[in-house]
Amino acid sequence: MLFSSPVYIFLFLPVVVIVYFIMMRWRMAAAGKIWLIAGSFLFYSYSALQYLPLIIGSICVNFFLGNRLRKIPSDSTNARDFTRRKVLLATGISFNLCLLGYFKYADFFIENLNRAFDTSTSLLSLALPLAISFYTFQQIAFLVDSSNSEAGEPDFGNYCFFVMFFPQLIAGPIVRHREMMPQFVNIHNRLLDWSNMATGIFVFAIGLFKKTVIADSFALWANAGFDSGKALSFFEAWSASLSYTFQLYYDFSGYSDMAIGAALLFNIKLPVNFNSPYMALNIQDFWQRWHITLSRWLRDYLYIPLGGNRKGPARTLINLMITFLLGGLWHGAGWTFVIWGAMHGAALAIHRVWQQRGLKMPAIIGWLCTFLFINVAWVFFRAATLPDAFRILKGMAGYEMKIPVMAANLLNYLTPWDFMNLAGVNDPLLISIHSVGYIVVFSLLAFCAPNSMQIVEFVPYRGIFRFKTNVKTAMLLAILLFVSFLTFVGNVSQSQFLYFNF
Repeated sequence: MLFSSPVYIFLFLPVVVIVYFIMMRWRMAAAGKIWLIAGSFLFYSYSALQYLPLIIGSICVNFFLGNRLRKIPSDSTNARDFTRRKVLLATGISFNLCLLGYFKYADFFIENLNRAFDTSTSLLSLALPLAISFYTFQQIAFLVDSSNSEAGEPDFGNYCFFVMFFPQLIAGPIVRHREMMPQFVNIHNRLLDWSNMATGIFVFAIGLFKKTVIADSFALWANAGFDSGKALSFFEAWSASLSYTFQLYYDFSGYSDMAIGAALLFNIKLPVNFNSPYMALNIQDFWQRWHITLSRWLRDYLYIPLGGNRKGPARTLINLMITFLLGGLWHGAGWTFVIWGAMHGAALAIHRVWQQRGLKMPAIIGWLCTFLFINVAWVFFRAATLPDAFRILKGMAGYEMKIPVMAANLLNYLTPWDFMNLAGVNDPLLISIHSVGYIVVFSLLAFCAPNSMQIVEFVPYRGIFRFKTNVKTAMLLAILLFVSFLTFVGNVSQSQFLYFNF
């Protein structure tokens, strides 16, 4: 079930919210919890019924292992306790990684073995279970935290809620037990809060607008450029790459806004996942702003256990590369994702050396270099194959373009954007102007405008929103919803969110 689909917006979400708070008002807390968990299972099975047994089995195994770990004091000096804890934790992590590896990487592994040894082993052709990357990482974090006595959940219903809570189930944010469950068991959160309700609807509307109006429009141009299979001119290649860069941003940040907004309706505050990442002044700053909960997971459960920056400069750079190579592979089973991860790992390593040597760069130059690097790296992230990626990059580099000719015939390089035609317009110049205008307007929003969390004045360390309802915000909400709902008219097939693929 898509957040941007009419069945979710007009039926599923309002029914779940209304019935839940009716039960809470009648002091039926246990029934309310069962209702919310059942709704989450329905939400998942609506799109992935065949994978419901898989996620249920994963929940049961991780709950059992987590409870066993919880009963072993992390500060125990007993050798038997130490061994039991390590064995249980290794078993749990291995179980989760094997599950993820089988469904996500088996064919990738077989393909590369066939290529390396000239064999012809048949592929398994497994479909990727919905949300497996996200709920696997979330439960690995739970096991590690349980081993460190930082989490523990004796109630199976609460644990089901922690994993299955539908606003964050499919594509995050990747939440931790200690930031989620205290809110759910807080008795005050069982009461209807009109302030949270208003803020949640407003944030949800921002996310819906990002997805349906902005991201899905950029998708038409990005897909046409990346999937055409033909050589692209300089301007076509840049328009395709920039379109995907902004499609991905507005798509995933829109999803995260809708997740935060939907959770707020239940008085649950999910962690912020985006903080204007395209405003970043360097690559480290970017990863502190982009997909924040994934960056946090990679830091806490991979980079730091590898040694972090505690084992000398050379080992630090190696740890960065390992972390981002695996982070790239987490996104998808393909060499394009490995290269994307390697590029970011190398960029972070260079940035660290740059910092250590005390080198400086003007902020505007730092921002421009960072954004251009990110845009180029996204080409590998989006391309289906390496040849496709190099085809786009050749166009962006003007591989077959002579600079004097381009300067003399600029219009001739603008008019071939035939794949930019959105509404049956046949005039190439009008198509070009429309496309350029669209990219300029929504890039400026990403570069300069306050993000959704700034608009509602979210205070992260206090976990509160200072959103004020007034005529101006009501009018903005009405415009966002009206324009977004217009996209439903005649649009039978709703486009999936990009991170559903990962």
